[in-house]
Amino acid sequence: MTTTLNLEKTLWQAADKLRNNMDAAEYKHVVLGLIFLKYISDAFDELYEKLEATKHETGADPEDKDEYTAERVFYVPPQARWKWLQGRAKLPTIGKDIDEAMDSIERDNASLKGVLPKDYARPALDKQRLGELIDLIGSITLSKGGNGKGKDILGFVFEYFLGQFADAEGKKGGQFYTPQSIVKILVDMLAPEPEKRVYDGACGSGGMFVQSERFIEMHEHRKGKISIFGQESNPTTYKLAKMNLAIRGIDAKIELGDTLMNDKFPELKVDYVIANPPFNVSDYNINKAETHKWKYGVPPSGNANYAWLQHFVSKLAPYGTAGIVLANGSMSSEIATEGEIRKAMVEADLVDCMVALPSQLFYNTQIPACLWFLARNKTETTKFRNRTNEILFIDAREFGTMISRKQRELTEEDIAKISGTYHKWRKRLNYDSSDLHDEQDLKNQKEKNHDSQENPKNQGSDYMDELGFCKSATIEDIRKNNYILTPGRYIDFKEAEEDGVPFDEKMGSLTQLLKEQMEKSKDLDRAIKINLNKIGFEI
Repeated sequence: MTTTLNLEKTLWQAADKLRNNMDAAEYKHVVLGLIFLKYISDAFDELYEKLEATKHETGADPEDKDEYTAERVFYVPPQARWKWLQGRAKLPTIGKDIDEAMDSIERDNASLKGVLPKDYARPALDKQRLGELIDLIGSITLSKGGNGKGKDILGFVFEYFLGQFADAEGKKGGQFYTPQSIVKILVDMLAPEPEKRVYDGACGSGGMFVQSERFIEMHEHRKGKISIFGQESNPTTYKLAKMNLAIRGIDAKIELGDTLMNDKFPELKVDYVIANPPFNVSDYNINKAETHKWKYGVPPSGNANYAWLQHFVSKLAPYGTAGIVLANGSMSSEIATEGEIRKAMVEADLVDCMVALPSQLFYNTQIPACLWFLARNKTETTKFRNRTNEILFIDAREFGTMISRKQRELTEEDIAKISGTYHKWRKRLNYDSSDLHDEQDLKNQKEKNHDSQENPKNQGSDYMDELGFCKSATIEDIRKNNYILTPGRYIDFKEAEEDGVPFDEKMGSLTQLLKEQMEKSKDLDRAIKINLNKIGFEI
């Protein structure tokens, strides 16, 4: 993985040098379109060589489009194949050649119609640098020893470049890309299983789906055959999603359109919703005819947060679960109908877990964010205990590490601790929440938890409230706090560790430090006055 990451960084640095004065938002489509073209061409070549080698025994025609459709490989016409294009990379007509290649691929592959970028011939695009970029991307080989790793490498490169372009674009970048650590924590906590349905109504470039497939592949040791449904309102981002999923070999139903106004999957019910809708959107509309979606209250016109929450709830199957990223304000807002909607959702026992995230995780905003985990049915199942009338609160605001001056990232250890705590809480077998009638019952139960390893009945049930980090609260706790869902309202503070220094000694040291700093301040004031006098000003 380290080798792949080094390759990604090297490629990005080289590609970024070729950008010249082109805006990152524009250059993004130039580069990602070429990576996609390289991917489908390599996949085509691999199958072409196999068909060519066996055509005498099988009678297969390497130029028959149906042969590729049957293997879920895109058919690439002769003048769109990478080898042919790379051979023309130094010609002044290379931009026109690529545009024609993209057109021909769309004609032969209906699922790509209107998806691929076709603006390489424009005069503003330096053709010499375009040729150099083709040579650079051409350096990524399909496979080593026939193991197919090249396709994976191209997928990782595509994903890495999406993140780098999101960083380069700043605020606009967040519209199409959710940072990987956020995606990973959502997916790890929901833990999607094979043969299930996954939905994202604000799917951006499709990162949630890529990570869901990867989760299943890692844990089930095979490609996850999940059914994927997504909708994206931005036409440019929609195209990125289609390419991103295709380059990972993921078959998905992605539709273009405004989800809240024109739901393209009105009858859809899914096992998992994974989404990062835009925060605090004020200029939006809902389809008020869809009254079944607004059963907890009509969302206010000034903020879409509770429209998104209710929309996603409406998509859940009877035992479906959802993980949604929203601005922190969604946990406590009383604006218009938001407080009443939150109360109704809590009383309907839809809220399963709330996670407060650290700042600076996103490219497009410094607004603190949180994770909402919703469950359609929290009663006991074969996998999970009865969590009726309980909500888990997790405070992860101090987690993460700075990876740049402005960007924070959750580490693998952070993600494991947060998701592991949630899974332990959901699977805990050593009590039924209906047996907890008051604070004394809860205290008694915590004491019983300590003997979980000695008691065979409780083996593996090792969730415990942790000061400063997590708390399992009851519905009565939520009512007492006026249905505010901010984790800090429920999680007890972690006492600061004593450093062993006596109070008098500590105060003496701090007083001396303050005195020194005040003397330095006086020196600075005198220096400023002297410098101002030198240029004819007095204060």
